[in-house]
Amino acid sequence: MNAVNHLIFVSIAAYRDPQLVPTLEDCIGKAQHPERLRFGICWQHDPHQDTLPFRSDDCFRILAVDWRDSKGACWARSEIMKLWRGEAWFLQVDSHCRFAWGWDVKLIDEMTQTESPKLILSTYASPFTPGGDEILIEGPLQMAFQGFTEDGIPHMKPMAIPDWRSLTRPRRARFLSAGFLFAPGSFIEEIGYDPELYFLGEEAAMTLRAFTSGYDLYHPRETIVWHDYGRPAAPKHWGDHSQQSETTSAWHELDSRSKSKVRRLLAGQPVESFGLGSARTLEEYEAYAGLSLKLRKAQEYTVRCGEPPNPEFTPDWEGQIFPWMVRITFDRTLLPNTAFDDPEFWYVAVKNEDRTEIYRQDIPSSQLATLTTGQSKIVLVCEFESGTIPASWTIWPVSKSLGWLRKLEGELGEEDYTIVLEDEAE
Repeated sequence: MNAVNHLIFVSIAAYRDPQLVPTLEDCIGKAQHPERLRFGICWQHDPHQDTLPFRSDDCFRILAVDWRDSKGACWARSEIMKLWRGEAWFLQVDSHCRFAWGWDVKLIDEMTQTESPKLILSTYASPFTPGGDEILIEGPLQMAFQGFTEDGIPHMKPMAIPDWRSLTRPRRARFLSAGFLFAPGSFIEEIGYDPELYFLGEEAAMTLRAFTSGYDLYHPRETIVWHDYGRPAAPKHWGDHSQQSETTSAWHELDSRSKSKVRRLLAGQPVESFGLGSARTLEEYEAYAGLSLKLRKAQEYTVRCGEPPNPEFTPDWEGQIFPWMVRITFDRTLLPNTAFDDPEFWYVAVKNEDRTEIYRQDIPSSQLATLTTGQSKIVLVCEFESGTIPASWTIWPVSKSLGWLRKLEGELGEEDYTIVLEDEAE
């Protein structure tokens, strides 16, 4: 076997991220065969201030870009793929990650545990917080369906794999994650990365394109990568690239064009580039995942995050999914003051009688300011679709300074929810 067939091409798009170097050091230090790693990095930085080690190392192919000229994460990932030189394996991760010991051997080993000739391992990486004592919690995550946006784009949430210790092979997946994806190097040639996408819809589009191109989707059966999800003070592309900033592209213009393309892709319409594959149809994906992209509905098996492919369903299953309006009412004194004075976001969830989460929303601090000012009673209105009856709710605030605060839970009475009829919605 040619030496290049042992190599892993590691793609990292870094936007003004001080965690880039620690991520690279951990990636190399935890690999069983660090000599087989080749890195492609889109280093979006301030050329007058930043320095980066490894620049003279032949194992690193670094595309240095002034952050003002960046066009977003998808553009950066697309540029990195141009640095690939035929390595057998492709790993895409974010620039603020940590790795399991022997992660390189573990990933390749998991690729051999299924009979699929075209396999992708991907999931939302487990969380960690960088610092002096970095605790890497056990337990891999899967990607669960969360809902449809106003644009009809499916979005996902992380969920624990409850039986992961007993798994003997990777678990089949409905979706792919942009922040942790491992595939044969041929993925770069066959799928590539659409530079016209921006953020929301990136993972849904990549999922559809890979599935319809014949790739089988799996979650790793153990934790391979951890991800820093906090980063409240970290610069974000959409924060830097506003219409008033001195940058080459305003983020909202990139985002608008991106969402338009994703909507056409979800509808099965032709797009100019990076369209659906020809090995499977869009309808086959919907049956596999238990989704109706046109009607924006999900089967209950999908909401519960049962392992795909979904079981056979009745042709009229969409008619058994109803639009609900739920009102969560509670006294503000039941939450600590930090939930109001220093909020990062509030996690809001609704569960059915089986305690399955059928709705989730993270309310950002910008919305909480007007929602909670001067009110003794707080009312949150949740609108979603489900085939089961809402039964309970959870409010779990996150503080910028203290992290997760005390959780508040309650039951729903019949007066707290209603099915929204079509004429009422109009």
